[in-house]
Amino acid sequence: MSSNVGLTTPRGSGTSGYVQRNLSHLKPRDNLQPYPKDFDSFKHRQRQPDKDILEHDRKREIEVKVFELRDRLEDEGVDEDAIDDQCDTLRKQLESKQASHGGPNARNLKSHQVHELAKAKIEESEKLRRALGIREDYEEGSHWKNQEERRGEREKQAAKGETREGGRDGRGYRDRD
Repeated sequence: MSSNVGLTTPRGSGTSGYVQRNLSHLKPRDNLQPYPKDFDSFKHRQRQPDKDILEHDRKREIEVKVFELRDRLEDEGVDEDAIDDQCDTLRKQLESKQASHGGPNARNLKSHQVHELAKAKIEESEKLRRALGIREDYEEGSHWKNQEERRGEREKQAAKGETREGGRDGRGYRDRD
């Protein structure tokens, strides 16, 4: 036994006396507060898609279809030059079709296609913003901030008006009875 851990003798205990570490013990974390007190960090930020990954996926989708055509034509025993010509024409057709079509349909996306989903979500949000007539520079909660600023300005003007005129009722010292 080491470090006074475990039984002094295993006799009569019904165990072998072997001591194991408790692997299910959770050590306390260094951070005592799990949530930041800065409320600005709670603002929702839309995840921006990586354009390189989107471009790679678009090209990969085209090449997969071209490879399937090449594989099918090779199985049929078509000449190599004819296969290359047909693959090039299919590649050009697919590229022009994708360029005119735009982005992928959000309904056909899988959950692992996070960049495509993010792009579709941004497009959907932009479409909704335009439909509702919301400005691009709109900041969430800005109405309340503007309202607080206006109230503060009114209070300052009321305080200035009070010191100038001499009273709250709006009459000056000379107008009093």
